[in-house]
Amino acid sequence: MLGIRTILHPTDFSEPSELAFALCSTLARDHQARLIVLHVVSIPALSADEEFGPPDSEDELSFALEQLHRLELEENIQVDSRLEHGAVAAKILQVAEESNADLIVMGTQGRSTLSRLLLGSVAERVMRGAACPVVTVKLPVAEPETVPALQPTGAEATLL
Repeated sequence: MLGIRTILHPTDFSEPSELAFALCSTLARDHQARLIVLHVVSIPALSADEEFGPPDSEDELSFALEQLHRLELEENIQVDSRLEHGAVAAKILQVAEESNADLIVMGTQGRSTLSRLLLGSVAERVMRGAACPVVTVKLPVAEPETVPALQPTGAEATLL
């Protein structure tokens, strides 16, 4: 059985991240593991005329901290909330290594191949670089609408 002592949950506060949070909360409770909830504020590439440092406003950082603290947990789960700045996938891998995470549980947008090629996939980069297992959670695929069975009308009924 997998010994789970520390679970890392990177979040972007999206719906898939909320589903991943529910899963890792259950795992943390069941394994009596520590849960690290991490939000990484991405720092875009800076041009030569910009100052170095986080480009986010105080309001954006306050919002991120508020979102981290609003995540509801059961009382018997040890939670560490972290807000970091940097390249998202690299920072997730760094925190996983520093905290000796036994498992990473994260949401994924489930992008198509083309958009993943164009935009990249944080989840994919984390899965490729992580030293521990990574569980990705995406929204369930909606059931296709069923077409109601055709009922024979007068003319068709006589042919049957």
